Amino acid sequence: MAILHSHLQKNVHTYDSLFLHQGHKGRKAFQEQMGLVVQKLTEVFSVSDKPFNGQSPQQVKYEVEFMMRFSNGGYSLEEALDDIEGPILKNSLHISHRKSIAHLHCPPLISGIAAELIIGALNQSMDSWDQSTAATYVEKELVRQLAEKAELPDTADGTFTSGGTQSNYMGLLLARDYFCHRNWNHLVQEKGLPPGFEKLRILCSEEAHFTVQKSAAQLGLGKQAVVTINTDDRHRMRIEDVEDTLTELKAKELLPFAIVATCGTTDYGSIDPLYELKVLARQHALWMHVDAAFGGGLLFSHNHRENVNGLSLADSITLDFHKLFYQPISCGLFLVSDRKNLRYLSYHADYLNPVEDEEEGISNLVNKSVQTTKRFDALKVLLTFKTVGTSLLGKMIDDTIEVAREAAKQLDERAEFLVENPVPELNTVVFRFQPQTTEKDTDELNRLIQQELLYQGKAAISKTSINGRTGLKFTLLNPRTNLQDIKEVINDVEEIGREIAMGGYRFDKCERDS
Repeated sequence: MAILHSHLQKNVHTYDSLFLHQGHKGRKAFQEQMGLVVQKLTEVFSVSDKPFNGQSPQQVKYEVEFMMRFSNGGYSLEEALDDIEGPILKNSLHISHRKSIAHLHCPPLISGIAAELIIGALNQSMDSWDQSTAATYVEKELVRQLAEKAELPDTADGTFTSGGTQSNYMGLLLARDYFCHRNWNHLVQEKGLPPGFEKLRILCSEEAHFTVQKSAAQLGLGKQAVVTINTDDRHRMRIEDVEDTLTELKAKELLPFAIVATCGTTDYGSIDPLYELKVLARQHALWMHVDAAFGGGLLFSHNHRENVNGLSLADSITLDFHKLFYQPISCGLFLVSDRKNLRYLSYHADYLNPVEDEEEGISNLVNKSVQTTKRFDALKVLLTFKTVGTSLLGKMIDDTIEVAREAAKQLDERAEFLVENPVPELNTVVFRFQPQTTEKDTDELNRLIQQELLYQGKAAISKTSINGRTGLKFTLLNPRTNLQDIKEVINDVEEIGREIAMGGYRFDKCERDS
């Protein structure tokens, strides 16, 4: 027994420098290793003068696979960091670069990065109070304040999520179960989908996020349950088409139960007419879910706040903090106007959230989420609100919208560009390069422009579809991106586009990968 005790004590000392703990060895190892990480990242960022270094997918794949070897005995963090520097750190997209303007993928604030370190060090799970203690109340209070910011009623509640996909799924899950309970006295949680469920229908814009269809499929309703509504010239749902569609559905004895309004479409940043949609939702007893993953940031805008006033009318809302709130991925929020409807998510496990806890007033956040283990992402938002402040955050958002509008204006003034949204509602600009004379297919031409910009390291922009044609998009989330940066990117698009159109580029993938 004494030998075993001695062996276990020796193991404890062996592990001391592998974990952050109250002992000297743990604290010392943490300081040293975090210092190495900071040093390595600082070195990489000091020489990353391009959004991307131009390596082909095949080259990146080869370098990563060559590096992916494990060590039975282990080696130093310094050696490991040196190992990943080229294959991973230098082969990554540098999203904080001013010309990295492709996707709804924001540069993270340093406050958010610092919070990530704290979150990882504490490693709390937000499912039960006894695993998260103080963190539970941080999330609850932030949910309350953000619901108040959206002007939701006092009955509102919500939960932090992994992002828009999870939040949209939760909104439609609650809408489905609420409808079945209210109309058929049927609890889906207990009895499964009721007879006639195949008649259930969800309405959304033809430009709504794909997760509406994905959620319908996962909820057992099938993608066929989603009915898309035509959009106007500003890419917003047409109210008259919503009315006509509801009439048609009821004539066919189908059962519309939810409408998904988009507050910031992925491509155009368009905001559906929230007030008018709520009137129809009330008339037809529909649940209104608002996907404000993108546009929800306007809640803090100084100049555009009125564009999201209709959020207060929603039954449920999706917000993302890893878009216009500049937080590291992942960080989302799901809000409901009436906390009673969260009951459709609640399950009790004796070891985790027993009924007695509720009777004693103990908050176990798993009752409000489809997740069990859940990160303390609320800390990122808290540290940002405390250090950056909501006023400066609102200014950042306003500045990016102003740059987007100036970018659209610059493009519109050039004869070879067709701008799809000349006055952006948010901070995306969608356009096509259309030279008057070219032997190239213009869809292929625009695709090649996007690729060549990336592989030359000049800019990261995205390609998208415009009425079935290939187009290009600037997503201007970075408040450091200025008009001069945009002018340079437009010039590069024009120059590369003209050379491709004249046959000046040869795109030999094998040659590039060699």
